[in-house]
Amino acid sequence: MKLKTIFFSLLLLAISPALMAGNTINGAGATFPYPVYSAWAFNYFRTTGVRVNYQSIGSGGGVRQIKNRTVDFGASDAPVKPAELKAGNLLQFPAIIGGVVPVVNVKGLSAGRLKLTGEALAEIFLGEIKKWNDPRIEALNKGLNLPDSEITVVHRSDGSGTTAIFTTYLSACSGDWSRKVGTGKSVNWPVGIGGKGNEGVANYVKRVKNSIGYVEFAYAKQSRMCYVKLKNKSGRFVEPSFESFKDAAAGARWNPDTGYYLWLVDAPGDGSWPIAGASFILLGKEKSAVNRKVVDFFEWAFKNGDETARKLIYVPLPESLKRSIRDYWKKNGID
Repeated sequence: MKLKTIFFSLLLLAISPALMAGNTINGAGATFPYPVYSAWAFNYFRTTGVRVNYQSIGSGGGVRQIKNRTVDFGASDAPVKPAELKAGNLLQFPAIIGGVVPVVNVKGLSAGRLKLTGEALAEIFLGEIKKWNDPRIEALNKGLNLPDSEITVVHRSDGSGTTAIFTTYLSACSGDWSRKVGTGKSVNWPVGIGGKGNEGVANYVKRVKNSIGYVEFAYAKQSRMCYVKLKNKSGRFVEPSFESFKDAAAGARWNPDTGYYLWLVDAPGDGSWPIAGASFILLGKEKSAVNRKVVDFFEWAFKNGDETARKLIYVPLPESLKRSIRDYWKKNGID
């Protein structure tokens, strides 16, 4: 099902008088998983009559809202550290795995033609590589006709887990980026223009010639955007795909005692996409009745949503991790 169809259907459901009388779960946060959460919510309502109202406001907003208990669950692509979970009386578990991809709008380029390294990407976002025909880019793309045009950098303007994943990757690849900018859901960008949400960045890149930005892969695919190949930790240039995201997650070691705190960037493996990440769900530990409703939704998604996730180029959690999460729920009084 097309994302636009899903979103329109959700709008119709949202204004249905019959729906207003039913049960509703309210969540907010990361834009990264919005396409798959929306599809799951649509199918969950058709199956159970329970509506999941998810606001795509960015990971920073999702963490703030669950800390303030203004939503039933928050969502963040940047995992919350164990000490912060304890201070906020929060539970945390992963729900889906995907990838962040650089996207460009350069005349004559099609998806997967342009190759970049993490170092070159960092230099572009630092403003040190200013033109597309810079020798450092041309050296990676022999035979590709690149324009003598200024690069316009597009980044997130809101607090974003996608940004946290992206900047964590740049810091892993570039000492200059690590020292000058660092990592986080919000950073002081050296150059560029800001767009709100994955949607905002995608729209800017589509409109602005000679631009580059970063979005979750489902947005790039749905919008037919021109994504780049990246050199991974094994030294191979790889395309973003279901398989390359799956390869990046294959060696992950999840620990429920830390609230599953884990980053997947720059993962080893010949086929691994280097900017992979999980999206996490946050719950108020004391809200047992509400948490049961939230967990019912994600348990349904774990059992019935894998095929939908794959169609949208997300990686479902492996069965071993799903079993671990179910034990984590039970251990914390959600059963």
